[in-house]
Parts: sequence; C-alpha cells; structure tokens
Amino acid sequence: MKKIVKSGPASSELADVPETPELAITVPPYWLDACKHLVKKDRVMKRLIPKFGNTCLQSRGDAFSTLARSIVGQQISVRAAQTVWHRFAVLPLEMTPAHVLRLKVDDMRAAGLSARKVEYLVDLSIHFDAGRVHVTDWQSMDDDAIIAELIAIRGIGRWTAEMFLIFYLTRPNVLPLDDVGLINGISQNYFSGESVSRSDAREVAAAWAPYCSVATWYIWRSLDPLPAAGA
Repeated sequence: MKKIVKSGPASSELADVPETPELAITVPPYWLDACKHLVKKDRVMKRLIPKFGNTCLQSRGDAFSTLARSIVGQQISVRAAQTVWHRFAVLPLEMTPAHVLRLKVDDMRAAGLSARKVEYLVDLSIHFDAGRVHVTDWQSMDDDAIIAELIAIRGIGRWTAEMFLIFYLTRPNVLPLDDVGLINGISQNYFSGESVSRSDAREVAAAWAPYCSVATWYIWRSLDPLPAAGA
C-alpha cells in the first residue's frame, strides 16, 4: 500500500492535538479512486489534487476520546484546547466513559473546563456507558443514522458529527455545509472570492459525489496547506 503523510482540516475542532511528525499512514481504501474521479469531474480538483497529492487524512484514537476532545475544544483557541485537554486527560485512570463518570466535578473544573462542558462530558460518558450509541454497528449504519445518534448527546451538533464522520470514520461522501472553511474555500476557488450560499456550495459539490469528503479535504488544504492533526 502507498504510504503518505497525514493531514487534517483547517477549521476542525477535532484537529487540536499534535501528532508525531514523522508518522506515515495508509491511504483510505477509496482515496485513490476518489482522486481519479474528482480530477475528471472538476476543474478545481484537477488543479488542487496534484498540488497536495502527497497528503491524506487518517483515522486515529477511539470514538469516545475523539468526541470528548471535540467538546473540550469548543469555542476556545487551539492552544487553549490543547492545554485544557492535557489537564483533563490525566484525571481519569483511563479515558473511558466509566472512569470519566467517576471524576469529581470540582476536579474537572480545576482542569479548566466550564460547568457546561463538564455537563457535556458527563452526558457523552452516559451515552457511551449505557450503550445509547451503537459504536460496534457504525460501520454498517448510514451517515444520517450515525449523525442522529451523535447529536442526541449534549454538546455535539451536526458540524461536530460531520467532522467525526470524516476524520474518525473516514466516510467518503460527507458534505459539511455548516463548515466556514468549506464555504470560504468554495468562494475562493470557484467564485473568485465572492460570497456563496449553501445552495451555491451544494451545486458545486454535485460534481464531487460520491466523494464529497475528499473534495472538502482538498478545499481545506487550499486554505491551509500545512498539515494539521486530524481526529
């Protein structure tokens, strides 16, 4: 299998923890077919993909810690998110739902978490611990069904769920229309910087299917060519 350097989104709160820079990873199984399809179907992709062709996203970590990290990183800077996450991550014996549920609220607040984020992390832990999210079934579930499970957890909205689909489950055809980076990238690459609507973005993305995740990733790279750590 071809090995490539991993990269992540310019705008994702799931991209807040640095990884070992020399790490080499395997291309997702659909990636090369997706690139061939996009180069044929889209003039912008024909330009972008060769430019960033030596990089790719990868899945890493586990579902629970990935979502917990996304909650910790909400509405704060990347640097602050890293600091708070590292303080929080050492509190439980293991980063599992059961161990997080045993933590004291005061200790979690002392790590830098707001009262609301503590509530979100507890709700996330309850959902996982009680089996309300069907992690072992996700591979056979469609994207919308997984999103429905995730947004039932406090603190997880559709955008975070879509980032999770792209960067943890590496689903190939996710189009995150609420993502500012995607909208800005479409504006710059397809409309000479003019503002675009969700409808405009959806029309552009019609040529990307069934590989909207891959095209979105290249749009992100066009805004921020430096690799960032994904989920």
